[in-house]
Amino acid sequence: MARYIIRRLLQGVTLLFFISIILFVLLQNMGDPLATMGGRQPTRAADRERLARQLGLDQPVYWQYTYWLIGNDWQMVDVDGDGIAETQGNRRGVLRADFGTSLVSRGRPVTEIIGERIGNTLLLMLPAEFITIIIAILIGAYSALNQYSKTDNFVTAFSFVGLSMPIFFVALSSVYIFAVLFKRWGWPYLPPNGMFDPQIGKTAGQIALHMVLPVFTLVFIGLAGYSRYTRSTMLEVINQDYIRTARAKGLTRRYILYVHALKNAALPVVTLIGLNLPFALAGAVVTESIFAWPGMGRLFIDHLNRTDTPVVMGILLLVATAVIIFQILTDIVYALLDPRIRYD
Repeated sequence: MARYIIRRLLQGVTLLFFISIILFVLLQNMGDPLATMGGRQPTRAADRERLARQLGLDQPVYWQYTYWLIGNDWQMVDVDGDGIAETQGNRRGVLRADFGTSLVSRGRPVTEIIGERIGNTLLLMLPAEFITIIIAILIGAYSALNQYSKTDNFVTAFSFVGLSMPIFFVALSSVYIFAVLFKRWGWPYLPPNGMFDPQIGKTAGQIALHMVLPVFTLVFIGLAGYSRYTRSTMLEVINQDYIRTARAKGLTRRYILYVHALKNAALPVVTLIGLNLPFALAGAVVTESIFAWPGMGRLFIDHLNRTDTPVVMGILLLVATAVIIFQILTDIVYALLDPRIRYD
């Protein structure tokens, strides 16, 4: 197993290298970061030339990528052409965990910007994912064991409705019902946006209250797919020969369900979880935008619109790294759930 993990990690590093090249080239052709540095006023030609020279944007793409990847140890002097020597801060490069500074956020480090938002995103996404998985497994397993019952038909109908609904419709509907209508009717209502009420402060109660609607939206959308997937895998497992053999041996229904059926049915679900969890780091763009949640999704959209390459590259590489790591963890969980799987 150790040799397999090392081999996968080496493959992941190579994959990340090629992913970074593709992303960097694409972002270089998506817009002009200098166009937004003048605020509402267009950036003057002289300022554009100076900024391009200071930021290295006047260099070929491959030199920009090399500088972004491995950094440099040289100093620039007289960058303004005014005869005054100016020393630029050296970059260590991504290979030494230095993602550079933002082009539009007053030179703030990328790691600092991402660090401020990633906690908010995990605070929203992890409870939503956990609730979705638990409820979906219970509903899917019960629906499979009671195939074509009224409950199964209801779960099937709910799944199709949930899968056909766009997430922005669920989000806006929940805001209208639980925030607007409830307030109009004089009922206790939920806050529609933000992470806390500025008049009260950032307390645990305020954060939990503001999490309800976005978490509900994410769970509603995710529950449809997870429950349907769990039901189909559970139906496939309970019709296998080893399940019939266990029944013939006189094992109890509960023992067969939890020890044999559910454990083997969890393998495809683990794959789905392993694919979804890494993208939780990127946040939910639509949900965070509608509910004004200060997470990674809004951060990505804001800096992508302004062509802030260092920040966008930092977010995308973080997600790509998480995908590779979670795929390795998924393979390890496979081996733990099914002793027949060996990687050595």
